[in-house]
Order: sequence, then structure tokens, then C-alpha cells
Amino acid sequence: METESILGSSKLVAFVPTTDPAKARAFYEDLLGLRLVADEKPFALVFDANGTMLRVTTVAEHSPAPFTVLGWEVEAIEATVERLTAAGVVFLRYPGLNDSDPLGIWTSPNGARIAWFHDPDSNVLSLTQF
Repeated sequence: METESILGSSKLVAFVPTTDPAKARAFYEDLLGLRLVADEKPFALVFDANGTMLRVTTVAEHSPAPFTVLGWEVEAIEATVERLTAAGVVFLRYPGLNDSDPLGIWTSPNGARIAWFHDPDSNVLSLTQF
């Protein structure tokens, strides 16, 4: 039996929480370079992440997840890590995974290269080069 696509052709909207919209705006807009589409005070900041809507939603309390919640596919991971590091981003190191790489980049079994970092709310973000 063939199943009809319900959401396969619909646009994805991504969400990430923040307890400090001002810090989140500076990080996502100024540091990462995402275009702010709307400041929906007090509910959310809306960014254009290369065609995907990212809603940075204001929350009263937040307990960050211990896993990646947002990630970007990049063409040159070393150069991207170096640029973000120069801008003040600290990349995460996981014992036995990426702790021996000078830039904190892990090479997965399928060859993808990944680096992780936090946003101001300690949400785990990643870069991946396939």
C-alpha cells in the first residue's frame, strides 16, 4: 500500500528556546549572521536560516537538552570553526570523540565531520560537513 505524503512538501519551521532574547538576538543575528525577519515581543525572534524559519521562542525557564537541537551543513568545516572561534564561540569537546582534534571536529564512521557548540542558552548546535 502506498502512503500519500502528508508533510513531505511542506516547509519545516525550527524552534529553539531562550530565556534571554537580547543575548539570543545578538548571537543568532550578529554572530551567526542569520537575518532577523521579525521581533515578536514577548513571544519569539524569527530568523531566516537560509530559507528555513527559525523561531527563537522566549521561555521563562529552560533546561538545555544534552544533544544537538539545531545544526548547519557547511562546505568547509575547518574554516567555519576557525571563523566562529575567532568570534568567541567555544567548541564542545567530548572525551574519546573529538577531544584529540585541534579544532574539536569529529569524523563519524560514515565520513561526516561534525563540531558542536552552545548558544547563549546552552542549546547544543552543530556544524556538519558531509
